[in-house]
Amino acid sequence: MMGWAVEPVGWLWMAIWIVALLAMVWLVVRGTGNRPPAEDALAILRARFARGEITEDEYQRARTTLLADLNHQLTSNDR
Repeated sequence: MMGWAVEPVGWLWMAIWIVALLAMVWLVVRGTGNRPPAEDALAILRARFARGEITEDEYQRARTTLLADLNHQLTSNDR
């Protein structure tokens, strides 16, 4: 009977799975914090305008608002 004993190979596989999981979490987290949210919003806005979902006037108003928000974020981070 083996009971609760774990063979050395079992420990090795457990370590491999833990490292793989940590690597996946690190890759996901690392990729999300590179740009301010306003830049992502500008990309979405450009895509919507390109697809014809919004008019040029709506695009310009939203763009002005997003850029003002981005400038506010950048100046508040400098302090």
